[in-house]
Amino acid sequence: MISGILYDLLFDYTLRTVAVGAAALGAVSGALGSFAVLRRQSLLGDAISHAALPGIALAFLLTGSRATLVLVLGAALAGWVGTLVVMAVVRWSRIPEDAALGIVLSVFFGAGLVILTFVQRDPSAAQAGLDTFLFGQAATLLERDVAVILGLGAVAVAATVLFWKEFKILSFDPQFGRSMGIPMLRVDMILTTALVIAIVIGLQTVGVVLMSAMVVAPAAAARQWTDRLGTMVFLAAFFGAVAGTVGALVSATAVRVPTGPTIVLVVSALVLGSLLFAPERGLVAAWRREVRNRSRLRTEAVLLDLHALAGQHEDGSHPHEIGALEAMGHHPGGAEETLRHLRKRGYVSERDPGHWVLTEAGRERAGRILRDRGGVP
Repeated sequence: MISGILYDLLFDYTLRTVAVGAAALGAVSGALGSFAVLRRQSLLGDAISHAALPGIALAFLLTGSRATLVLVLGAALAGWVGTLVVMAVVRWSRIPEDAALGIVLSVFFGAGLVILTFVQRDPSAAQAGLDTFLFGQAATLLERDVAVILGLGAVAVAATVLFWKEFKILSFDPQFGRSMGIPMLRVDMILTTALVIAIVIGLQTVGVVLMSAMVVAPAAAARQWTDRLGTMVFLAAFFGAVAGTVGALVSATAVRVPTGPTIVLVVSALVLGSLLFAPERGLVAAWRREVRNRSRLRTEAVLLDLHALAGQHEDGSHPHEIGALEAMGHHPGGAEETLRHLRKRGYVSERDPGHWVLTEAGRERAGRILRDRGGVP
């Protein structure tokens, strides 16, 4: 079965075209989306993709062409204008950025739907198919469409490589950049333009409504695995490419399953897996750390209590009943299990049934714990 899928991927024109285009889209949008996520501008991708809709409709009205490059350029211009409007609103008013993004998203998307309805009423444009940009229609991708995705995506990636240092400073400490004389506003515009390109090239594949997921989700998944920007950008591009390829394959092998939503579901599964199983930030790792910390605290509490009880006798090897430990209140009902764990580690020994004493190693360990906590061993 796998060999058959690989054969279709290599030799089936439609599947190969869709897979390559979706993988390129996922890689570019994931890489550029990393900067949006780090700058807490995840909603920016949603705003740009929705703002691009009137640009698509106007480009068709003005040129009468359904060529991918023409429509993508119209979408890019509208998305870029929408971003400028957001920046202007935030800079010259008291409206916060998230509210400005919501306003622009709604206004531009509403205007796009109105223009799109007008276009579709025109008999000469009734079959223009512009409504496919709402939810995407990857199955209609042709080699020339993939060439547009690869070409414009290469421009966005090249800008990222060329201005890597400036993008990094903008993402983490723009005030430092200004103090160094770097024109951060210009850098912001370049990064936003690259992000606009990364978004508009995917509208035909994923659609206006779902495109923001391709920007945010791969970066959110990658963020769980690393604290280094370079690694995060690489992982986000990798996750996006994997989601695009797998989504195209699943859509091709299933019956009447749309490619765009399938790609979004695959990348969402990658996010969920990263949230659960990432080695440092994952929920499973956090649960394991919590279990280890609780076990360590119980172990240290028993050691210190035994150490305190031994200090009340001239003979430091005097055994103590388990009831005395539980009466101290630090580990009600759980002292016996902890003592058996400590015995395996050589810190305590059982003289008589139910009577425990610290070993030499246990006294040394209790002394180190007290010193670490600032106490007197």
